[in-house]
Amino acid sequence: MNAFVESCVQTVTGPATAAERRARKRPRAVQLLKTLAGKTNILLTAHQHPDPDALASCLALCVLLTAKLPEAKVSMSVKGRMNSGINDQFIKNSNLSLLPWDDAKLVEYDAIVLLDVQPQFAYSPLPAGVTPTAVIDHHRSPGRKKPSAGCTFCDIRTDVGATASIVFSYFMELEVPINPSLGATLLYAIESDLAGAAGTPGELDNLALSTLTLLADTRKLYQMRYTALPQPYYAAFYAGIGNAHVYDHALITHIDAIDTVEKPAVIADFLLRYDKANWALVSAIYEGKFVISIRTNDPKLSAADVAKRLLKDIGEGGGHRTKAGGFIRMAENTPAEIDRVRHLLMRRFLRILQIKHARGQKLIG
Repeated sequence: MNAFVESCVQTVTGPATAAERRARKRPRAVQLLKTLAGKTNILLTAHQHPDPDALASCLALCVLLTAKLPEAKVSMSVKGRMNSGINDQFIKNSNLSLLPWDDAKLVEYDAIVLLDVQPQFAYSPLPAGVTPTAVIDHHRSPGRKKPSAGCTFCDIRTDVGATASIVFSYFMELEVPINPSLGATLLYAIESDLAGAAGTPGELDNLALSTLTLLADTRKLYQMRYTALPQPYYAAFYAGIGNAHVYDHALITHIDAIDTVEKPAVIADFLLRYDKANWALVSAIYEGKFVISIRTNDPKLSAADVAKRLLKDIGEGGGHRTKAGGFIRMAENTPAEIDRVRHLLMRRFLRILQIKHARGQKLIG
């Protein structure tokens, strides 16, 4: 690394560490290491069907803990399918080493660290009765239940746009170097979680992005950004755009059955770029569930609040101010039931946004 780049890194990483200490008033990474001291078999995991932010957070924390806790065995495992999509390709490009998920083997670990999700969330991989040792996340907790209940270490920062940014701050605090490959992985993960107009980076996210841009392996980063995609991905985009209807300033579409749960979110990010819309609702059917993704750039209303109101008494959901999601468990998963749920959500969505129910105009055609 030449002197100019080194000076840039020092310029950025110095404020990153200072901002982290100033915001939290105590060293979080040191507290995490104290919590895990003496543990010999540590499991790192994330929400079911994890996205790049969740996966990169696990990988980075695995690297950090392996360096700082040499006597401990640190493993990664995630629950849920990740076939033929961006997440699957991200795993290959990041060289993640994941153990097969097995509920029965959770008792073998003397510490479990849950990342990018909280125990009470619907997509938590942990079965009832299993309490994680540590929770690291950036999502708002639903209801009044405290995410820290039963957890020795809890680092929940709702002002941060990606969990990978929180893990990045641990490297800064402990002054552990980030190699170019890991830098690319973290950078792409943070970028993807802040993707599109719905992205809302906080101070820590911006510091992470600036630092990692200088450190990242550019070849690996390119492979992640422009990964090859299979035909079903294009079919989903074709359906999502073809079925999209515009209702005033909102876009609503449905893409039927999908093979990866990430697709509604990716399509919602793309649809929100339509210059006459500041809300996008995308729905699909995945493994017998009616899943939704919501995106907005409306400064007056939170996507997380809209998701909760949209799914009240019929499903589960939540998220952030600009992006949210959720699901409804289907009883029969018949075309008639799917159609009924679609129309119910459309009516609720338009009512919440105070859009008078009128016949929508097709986005295309």
